[in-house]
Order: sequence, then C-alpha cells, then structure tokens
Amino acid sequence: MKDLGTTRRGLLQSGAGLAAGALTLPATVARAQAPARGGDPLRVGVMTDLSGPFAGAGSQPLFWGAEVAIEMFNAAGGVDGRPVQAITADSQSKADVAINEAERLLGQERLEVVTGIYSSAHAVPLSGRFEQSKKMMWITSAIATAVLKDKNFRYVFRPTVHSDQYGEGSVSMIHEHAQAKLGTAPDKVKLGVIYEDGPYGTGVSSAIEANAKQRGMPIVLKEAYAATAPDLSTLVTKLRRERPDVVFQVGYNPDITLFLRQAKSGGLRFKMLIGHGAGWSQIDRLTETFGADVNHMCNVDPAATQMLDWSKLGPGVGDLAKAFVEKFQAKHNLRDLPPHASMGFNNTWIFLEHVLKPAVRKTGGMTADALREAALEIDIPTGGTIQGYGVKFAPPGDAMAGQNQRSIAVVMQFDNGKSRVIWPTAIGVPPVLPLPAGHAFAAR
Repeated sequence: MKDLGTTRRGLLQSGAGLAAGALTLPATVARAQAPARGGDPLRVGVMTDLSGPFAGAGSQPLFWGAEVAIEMFNAAGGVDGRPVQAITADSQSKADVAINEAERLLGQERLEVVTGIYSSAHAVPLSGRFEQSKKMMWITSAIATAVLKDKNFRYVFRPTVHSDQYGEGSVSMIHEHAQAKLGTAPDKVKLGVIYEDGPYGTGVSSAIEANAKQRGMPIVLKEAYAATAPDLSTLVTKLRRERPDVVFQVGYNPDITLFLRQAKSGGLRFKMLIGHGAGWSQIDRLTETFGADVNHMCNVDPAATQMLDWSKLGPGVGDLAKAFVEKFQAKHNLRDLPPHASMGFNNTWIFLEHVLKPAVRKTGGMTADALREAALEIDIPTGGTIQGYGVKFAPPGDAMAGQNQRSIAVVMQFDNGKSRVIWPTAIGVPPVLPLPAGHAFAAR
C-alpha cells in the first residue's frame, strides 16, 4: 500500500521520459520476425476456470487474454524462433480440481511454471504446493492479500493488484466526493459491506473496513455469505434495516445476480453500489441481465486497457494495447473488453517478454530458478504496461514477497454498457454520484 500513492503520481507523469524497461512491440506486432534459431517449444502451463461459476465471473476472459498474448508472442518469433506451447488446465471453479490439475501439470507434464490462477480460494492452497516443489506460480488474477502476505515465498509471483488496494480505492472515492456530491460529511456517510466468505471476499472486505476506520467512516453492516447461497433475502432485509448510503459488494457472478434481483424485489435503495472485481468486471453479462439497472454503479479493478489514454503510456505500449484490443475483438466481439481480458493478456505478456525471454536467452532453458531470477530483475516504470502500472516485485524477506509493488487499481463507473475511470480523481472523469433520480435502486 505504501507505493500506491507514488505509482498513482507516476501514472500522471508517464507521458514523458518512459523508456527503460517499458514493454516494446510496435515492430514485432506488425510483422513476425524470422527465427534466429530453432528449438523445442517452450512449455508453459495456463490454469484457469473455463467451467463452473468462476468462468462467467472473469476467468474465461482471463484465459482469452492469455491466449491472445501467446499467439502474438509466437507470431513475433517467440524466443529466437522457439514458440511458446500452452499446456492448459480447467480447474472447473473447484479448489480440489485445481489442486489435482496442479499435480498433473507439475508431475505428469513436468512443467517449470504455471500461469493464470483466477480464484484466491485456489491460489492459497496452490501457492504452498508450488513453493514446496520449487516451481514457479505466476498469478495473473487471484488478488487476495493473504495469498502472499508474510509467506516469504520465493517461487510465487503476482504482477497484478492485491485486495488491500481494492478497499483503498472504493473507500477513497466515496471519501473524496462525499461532501461535494452527496452533501454529507465523509464521517456521516453510512457504509454497508457484504462479501463472499472465501479469501477473496474476506481480504477485500477487511481492506474496506480498515480504510473506512482510518477515515472515520461508519460501517453500519458488515456480513459474509456463501458464494453458492441459494437465497440472500435475509441479507437484503438487514441492509434495508440499516439503510447504508453506500453498499460495497465483493462477489463472483451467480451471487451478484441473486443479490441484485432480490435487492430490487425487496425494495433496497442506496446512493451508490460499488463492486470489487470478479463478477462486477463482467459489464457485458451484467448489462445483458439487468440493463439500465446497473447503469452508474461502480467497480474496482485494474483498468481495462481501452479505458486509458494510450498516448500517456511508455514507448511502444500504446501500439501493443491497440494490437491486443483489435485481435481480441476480432476473436470475441464483446461490447466492452472486461478488465480480466486485459489482465490475462498483460500479465501473461509481462511473463513472456520480461521473464521467459531473458531467462531462456541467459541460460538456454527455462528452469524455475532461471525464471525466478529474471522475475526479480524486472524494473518496468509506471506507464510501461497496457494497464498503466509498472512492475517491480517485492524481494524475499519483504512482507509481500512476490507482489508487484507498482500495481494500480482504479474505480470505474458503468455508463450504458461501457466503463470509465473515475478514480484516482486526478486521472478520472467526474463520477455520477449519487445514483440519479429514477434509477431502480436510487435512494428516495
């Protein structure tokens, strides 16, 4: 958390002077280079949830983004002519399946690295297994702080954000706009927090609570629920009784759908609802299901690349972003690319270009130890990736060893099926706050 302010300021200044360490692709996207020398394919594991509830909550576009990254990397020549071969696994939204698939990838497939990992509930048990095996686990999604905090892992790396940053973003946005937009002093704005009871929901809700307490903002209800719960009407009743001005929800997809349906039928009203990644980042699905009812609601996640001004990114990064968006849209034709698509591409690309390539060139192979050394040497400045953040991993001995210290989460707001950045305030557009009169959930 101590680096978030500095990375945010760096993002504002990233239009100039970004050279060393930035992702580079403009020429290689346009044309595949002739292989310098051949060799066996470089086998990389990709584990996501392609079935079950997590698939629709972001894991499927996460996989699609990784798929595009590998295709583009190979089209550009791979590593001196050696292509990357993805060895895929579907963890089926089940922790036991994820563990079994990890055993298969490490044992039967004899892989040195597995990328992906959508769910924090999977990442927590898997991380210990990879560390014990001394094989690299490269997390492109699972954001719970608990995955890495105080573990001192040496082989587990996460280039994306962590859950503490979600709570900091959502609470800060309300705190900054409370007086001007809601006509209420920040310490009088009542907050309600509901969350799925796994590591993901627990981690984000704890961060929300800590940030609210730090700012003196009262939480009138904080309650967990099972993501597979068949009925959330009791939770809706409790929220109606406590009447929070702002509801924070942390959930996947079926539980979000269930909550919104029961909240509407139960007459729940509020001034704003803020989601926190996962199912809240699937704006296409939410819009298909709820139409205008989700308009102006908010979400916290790393920015999808199309939300950013590419001219302010590092040299070549805008070209990379454009090539990715065009290729992804040609394959999947979505109304708005979900953040998980950018997360899947960006975090896979960082691995391919800044870990795999230098490790193979230095050692001639791709052992986990060689990959680990390359990861620890990454020094990408803010603005050097298609999601706007830089990359520098906390070293062994740090409380968050393996975490990208330059990751950035933003608050985005839905606007007729699209998402726009509204926080950090300095780089966002003014938010619509509170929900306008006539909105299905607007407080009356």
